[in-house]
Amino acid sequence: MEYRPAIASMSLGRAWLHSFEDKMRCASQAGFVGIEIFYEDLLYLARSLSGIEDDSIIPNANQQLKAARQVRSICSSLGLTIIGLQPFLFYEGLIDRAEHDRLIEKLHLWFRLVTALGTDIIQIPTNFLPSAQLATDIEVIVSDLRQVADLGLAQDPPIRFAYENICWGTRIDTWEKAWAVVEAVDRPNFGMCLDTFNIAGKVWADPATEDGRTVDADEELRKSLIRLVKTVDIKKVFYIQVVDAEKQSPPLREGHEYHVKDQPSRMSWSRNARCFMYEQERGGYLPVEEVARVIIEKLGYKGFVSLELFSRTMSDPDPSTPRKHAERGIASWHKLVKALKLAGCREQRLEAASTEMPQASRARNSGDTRQPEFCHGRPR
Repeated sequence: MEYRPAIASMSLGRAWLHSFEDKMRCASQAGFVGIEIFYEDLLYLARSLSGIEDDSIIPNANQQLKAARQVRSICSSLGLTIIGLQPFLFYEGLIDRAEHDRLIEKLHLWFRLVTALGTDIIQIPTNFLPSAQLATDIEVIVSDLRQVADLGLAQDPPIRFAYENICWGTRIDTWEKAWAVVEAVDRPNFGMCLDTFNIAGKVWADPATEDGRTVDADEELRKSLIRLVKTVDIKKVFYIQVVDAEKQSPPLREGHEYHVKDQPSRMSWSRNARCFMYEQERGGYLPVEEVARVIIEKLGYKGFVSLELFSRTMSDPDPSTPRKHAERGIASWHKLVKALKLAGCREQRLEAASTEMPQASRARNSGDTRQPEFCHGRPR
């Protein structure tokens, strides 16, 4: 199959409200064949399997590995291929080198986790810690990421890294900047995850403006996509994510229900108000089909297409939330298949494929105090 629908595990509901097995069953029944494993889900399953009731306790390595094996078993039984584990947060460019070293230790556990999961990809979002905590020299970022790439290459089997530009990233907030880093790292196992939300959400959209757009939005996006086709090596695009977001009215500024002091508006927007593609009735307005079309038709991407949703709706305690999200997501997928006339896709259940190495808070319903490690740093 040239194109395969996937979804991120947290996009079906938050781990403290909805069981992992139920979410995976809903994804499989809807027609998804791939899953991005969100670390939060693995941690909560590890707590459940180990009888840990305190959410502030991080399960030890053995408990996490046990959970990873269980995740793999559940997904395998449902015909779901695990794409990768995400997000390895707040890593590159740290001024605090002791914290850098701690994260390298954590990375070695993640190597064991992805092996237990039966996959080979770790996603690294671009760092969005406050500027004062991050080096200004891009060479520090490159050196840090080259280090993880080299460690990944030394694993058996090797581990790949999908670097994703976050549209509110402190130093790296566009695909162009992320691609420059990928080129500088220059390792066969270090590539990108291209996300329609993070591409359009930076160059085309601005939730803090009256019309929800940047200045000269259409022209700037057009030029950016032309550059993408001319510069990005498709072999370095390990998978893609397609998702939209709701237009904010009033603009997401001080006084808006999602506004958080000293937090970038795009971060608050992402955590609370993403939606699946073609959900204009929910306020979706980004030109995500245009971005997806360029990545697929002109850049030539083939493989997993993941629907990575972050939204306040993930925190809905209704037991039907996983099913509803799975059904919304797969409906979006079918519309994309039809719009782009994607080859190798069928309306019925798709056959899972391997992801072998190629050559080479809470959507912060208010009051959430969970550690960022558990929530991608994204739920408001």
